[in-house]
Amino acid sequence: SGPIDVNRATAEELDELPGVGPATAAAIVDDRVRNGPFVDVDDLERVPGIGPAKLAALRDLVRT
Repeated sequence: SGPIDVNRATAEELDELPGVGPATAAAIVDDRVRNGPFVDVDDLERVPGIGPAKLAALRDLVRT
């Protein structure tokens, strides 16, 4: 149904993304709560466990 909004998605929804397990999904939600919304998809790199390769794999599957 289109890209997942990383600023609204639950940890369960994020966990469904390829390469994102429960720990990374929880880290995305935690980062969003602590640091505010992601302005750009590239901001996901600030989340522990998401590096350039994982970000590249997710780029077309998520949006802000």
